[in-house]
Amino acid sequence: MKKLLIANRGEIAVRIARTAREMGIETFVVASEADVESLAARSADHVVVVGPAPATASYLNQDAIVAAAVDNGCDAVHPGYGFLSENADFARKVADAGLIWVGPRADAIAMMGNKSLARESARVAGVPVLRGSDGPLDPAADAVEIARGIGYPLVIKASAGGGGRGIRFVHSEGKLLESIEQTRGEAAAVFGDPTVYLERFVQHARHVEVQVLGDGTNFIHLGDRDCSMQRRSQKVIEEAPAPDLPDHVRQRIRESSVELARECGYSGAGTVEFLYDPVNHEAAFIEMNTRIQVEHPITEQITGVDLIREQLQIAFTGAMSLRQDDIAFNGHAIECRVNAEDPEHHFFPSPGLITAMDWPAGEGIRVDTGVEAGSTVTPYYDSLLAKLIVHADTREAAIEAMLTALDETHIEGVKTTIPVHKKLLRRPEFAAVTHHSKFLETVPDLMEAQ
Repeated sequence: MKKLLIANRGEIAVRIARTAREMGIETFVVASEADVESLAARSADHVVVVGPAPATASYLNQDAIVAAAVDNGCDAVHPGYGFLSENADFARKVADAGLIWVGPRADAIAMMGNKSLARESARVAGVPVLRGSDGPLDPAADAVEIARGIGYPLVIKASAGGGGRGIRFVHSEGKLLESIEQTRGEAAAVFGDPTVYLERFVQHARHVEVQVLGDGTNFIHLGDRDCSMQRRSQKVIEEAPAPDLPDHVRQRIRESSVELARECGYSGAGTVEFLYDPVNHEAAFIEMNTRIQVEHPITEQITGVDLIREQLQIAFTGAMSLRQDDIAFNGHAIECRVNAEDPEHHFFPSPGLITAMDWPAGEGIRVDTGVEAGSTVTPYYDSLLAKLIVHADTREAAIEAMLTALDETHIEGVKTTIPVHKKLLRRPEFAAVTHHSKFLETVPDLMEAQ
């Protein structure tokens, strides 16, 4: 492996380029016309402009990206996260062009990308699943009777859904049929697939997940994470390992996640996501993400494993460099996603010129960012500026370290979500681990800056 095309932007492109450089791999990063002078573009050895600013014309332009890899003699394509990272058609195009896809096979992406198929695969692999419809809901089926068997409240989910879209909650039978048709319509319009399925809704559930690696033959886990602090289904704060999780639950989600990877013949890095019911002490499968996660640094901090290196190692050689016995866990890590948003005005995006940017430094502190002082935050892409990560011996020490790190962070020119992170980390519910994935919606004043 000599040349790698990074089909992404921002902090993840910087992150991939760094590890590739350490491995002696020449890097090419794609960029829109708006990102030509970005930190990501300057972090790679070469930059290839693939289109104008809108993502649909650049970072989602499959043919332009494949052509960029072929024309520059690249051996492989790393998609990062978001954009085309879980697009099975794009993975096939990369492979058909004679390039190595840094990720699982296209059929595994397609299988896990369809939530009803993924749910069935999880059930077969012995992964705990929520009570729900048997596969996609047949339009001719008696949905009312099926729902009665599941029980209320329940959730209607688009099979091809993602990013918090294609989901409706139903609390009573009277709204069921109307909600199913609405979800089918949204699913057809947004995802091109009208199929939906029903699933039991867990009140006040936590969001926990397991990091897995596989090479098609061997499969391991690298522990678990908690991503329960969310706003509108978007993660805000993540931590590893997942706190206050019973040992039997932790063991089962880790082991069953490995079995799901084995069932798929999985190759690369993936994340198996669960809802954890703290009342009944049960966890149930949500979905599997077939890519590197935004929050992968907290797993790296507690294991000492470079997950990007492992992705590249598996893609290039077909074999992992690790076995389960090689994985040891150390301490606790927390990540805050720092976004260019204005918390005082309903989190409206805050594009503009960053006039000053100073991050904390020291033992246990890590900053993954794609911007710097002088960078312009454009309105074309997501608002993530950076991920601030801390690692300490205990969860309590990590919370204090993160609060100190946030206090020492200084950004001017754009509004950021830092005030909200400080507020959330000081909440007694966070300290006691009694928060859940809908916690922020139930306490509206939390989303007002101090």
